[in-house]
Amino acid sequence: MIKFTIITLFQEALEPYLKTSMMWKAVDKGLAEFEFVNLREFGLGPHRSVDDTPYGGGDGMLLRCEPVFAAIESVKAKDPSAKVILPTPAGEIWNQDMARALALHPGSRPSGPSPRADGANSRAAALRNPPDCKASAHYIILCPHYEGYDERILSLVDYKISLGKYVLTGGELPALIIIDSVVRLIPGVLGGETSAEIESFSDGDNIEYPQYTKPYDFRGMKVPDVLLSGNHGEIAKWREEHSGKA
Repeated sequence: MIKFTIITLFQEALEPYLKTSMMWKAVDKGLAEFEFVNLREFGLGPHRSVDDTPYGGGDGMLLRCEPVFAAIESVKAKDPSAKVILPTPAGEIWNQDMARALALHPGSRPSGPSPRADGANSRAAALRNPPDCKASAHYIILCPHYEGYDERILSLVDYKISLGKYVLTGGELPALIIIDSVVRLIPGVLGGETSAEIESFSDGDNIEYPQYTKPYDFRGMKVPDVLLSGNHGEIAKWREEHSGKA
């Protein structure tokens, strides 16, 4: 089983999605678990503040160390093995190989030098090439907000993940994308045994072949006859020829 603990200020933005479709199915089958930690509960002062202005000046507010450290440490006190994921533009670009690594080899340990100051390289390599491990795993996803976070928070982070060269308001959407892309690959979540094996990006940068369903003829657009032929060899050949590269 894979457990995700999401540290956020906006739990209500995440819950509806995680309680529907395949995410609900994974929980119902005991294959995944979702837990929320309200960062505000670890805020400072009477107003439970979690942010402050940056040293050196500049616009915006940064997440402070104290509430973030306290929130993460509260989770690790119960499970010291939990790994911390931070969605950040400075992270390794998320891809299908990394999602598959977390889904099929949960509990893998980062390889390479142990100091966290070495950056994301060794941790990203561990995601791409994890050891063959079938143990359960626990991932903590910190959802940053405001202008960003105090750099010292990175000392607690195991995996820095970026979804691309753009900036979002907070880490909730990246958290959902990371969770969804991992959970759907856990054996038993999707229906067919090969569902995740033949889809796009299942083998590097491949793009899955075109697919069709009823009706055969829709507004003059017809299903390729080879798919109705019953000749599995020819169908396989057609699908291979029509698969592409990203």
